[in-house]
Amino acid sequence: MLGRPRRLALLAEGLFTPAEAKTAVGVLRYRPGEVIAVIDSTRAGRTAAECVGVGGEIPVVKDVAAAATAGADSLLVGVAPQGGELPRAWRGSVLEALRLGWDVLSGLHTFLGDDAEFAGAAAGSGARLHDLRRPPPRRPVAAGRAAAVAATVALTVGSDCNVGKMTAAVELVRALEARGERATLVATGQTGMLVADGGVAVDAVPADFVAGFTEELVIEAARDGGFVVVEGQGALHHPAYSGVALGILHGACPAALLLCHQAGRAHLRVTAAPGAFAVPPLTEVVRAHEQAARWVRPAPVVGVAVNTLGAGEAAARAACAAASRETGLPATDPVRFGADPLAAALVAFRRDHAPAA
Repeated sequence: MLGRPRRLALLAEGLFTPAEAKTAVGVLRYRPGEVIAVIDSTRAGRTAAECVGVGGEIPVVKDVAAAATAGADSLLVGVAPQGGELPRAWRGSVLEALRLGWDVLSGLHTFLGDDAEFAGAAAGSGARLHDLRRPPPRRPVAAGRAAAVAATVALTVGSDCNVGKMTAAVELVRALEARGERATLVATGQTGMLVADGGVAVDAVPADFVAGFTEELVIEAARDGGFVVVEGQGALHHPAYSGVALGILHGACPAALLLCHQAGRAHLRVTAAPGAFAVPPLTEVVRAHEQAARWVRPAPVVGVAVNTLGAGEAAARAACAAASRETGLPATDPVRFGADPLAAALVAFRRDHAPAA
């Protein structure tokens, strides 16, 4: 991961839950072989699986010293809070890790490498600070070039932020590969970058260049043909994060869209105004995305990924069935029930829209 194999300790102090520790959960689900421990003193003594449902027997420990005893050699900040700042109470853990010579990986908007105390500690021990959200120095401007690639490009979009767009993208790639298809993940956020070992966190890029970076990533991923699955960010209807969602949509120029939705979520997740904005009906969300895509390249929604986290088996199946009835599209929870119905829909879309020989 990021240059070498790692033995990670995931820092999630007081926040090791599925809703709060999004980055930690993503790494535990898709890169568990590189995780040694999770740091959360409020849940120490439990396992990752007991706390967040993934990660198996990976232990939750109380501090950096306990993680070091377990064999960790790198620290990953396992949360991505709104605002993107490191909690003040976590500074001691980061400093301790750096003084041990551990690399520290962070997806926060606040760059740890710009902190004089952290930079000094890293220089003294030979550790490295990896700020995943630090944008590359280039300033690419999109021009619709991704619409011309030979690969079939699909983009995950959401009825809200934090509904599982990255997870759905990874599961779709796996399902396509299981069908014998060539599929490549384009990561556009810090957790996806850790899973894919590459990409750009486009929500930290100046607005004018979000589409340009996305376009570059898609063109590079599409060189070998097959399918390119782009991880979406934000949501078109979200008052804070609509801009990044639209930038990715127009930069990727997808041929098809996959709608991601959290079952039972009635209001958009807006911390400063909880309950102020309703999640629109799924038919309206589908229509809005298809209309916005059409401004650059027409792209239908071909399936719905339903996040049923926290629901029982019967309720989860009912939620998927309801989403399918409402939209007229195949719907599944790609983690719980598998992403093959979504992969099948995408393969069928490519077949039906292949250019005439």
